[in-house]
Amino acid sequence: MSGTSGHVDGRIDLDLIAEMIAPGSRVLDVGCGDGDLLALLQSKKNVDGRGVELSQEGVNASVTRGLAVVQGDADTDLADYPDDAFDYVILSQTIQATRNPKEVLRAMKRIGRRVVVSFPNFGNWRVRLKLLFDGRMPETRSLGHSWYDTPNIHLCTLLDFAALCDDLGLDIEDAVILTGDKARRISNPGTLANLFASDAVFLLSRRN
Repeated sequence: MSGTSGHVDGRIDLDLIAEMIAPGSRVLDVGCGDGDLLALLQSKKNVDGRGVELSQEGVNASVTRGLAVVQGDADTDLADYPDDAFDYVILSQTIQATRNPKEVLRAMKRIGRRVVVSFPNFGNWRVRLKLLFDGRMPETRSLGHSWYDTPNIHLCTLLDFAALCDDLGLDIEDAVILTGDKARRISNPGTLANLFASDAVFLLSRRN
């Protein structure tokens, strides 16, 4: 990514996330990797951004870019943050790699006034067909690992994720699905969206 271009190559979901963030917000990016999203948000939205990343390589790369990123584990270290510490807490293409997605999302709800999550949709029709006809775990652009070396340990569909949000008292304020390189806003993550989405981005808020 170029810090001045305001675009992350190959990660359309990051641009969609940036559109959901209000300018000047306090943001925590959980599992921030090399800091692409934080750099994008600072460039486009002038946010007060912080990051948490498990890999030391990702932390080093982020810090080299001048980003405020610390090493930490989403499954254990979010408990250290106080309530309402951020306007937005973001989990980008990471929830499926956490050990306990429900507790991670619960912690994000506590420390952020709003929560943004993007993830690959295992309910996509291409995934279903590959599993049906090949009889083997599918590999796609979003799920590009063999079953034996994948970091994705809790794959879900749009309907699974929507049900989890409802269980945790999180309302869906906005939702965008990706079909290839095309993005489409949806009002409800129903059967058709679940069938055609390759990835999804959700903006969530606490239920009143």
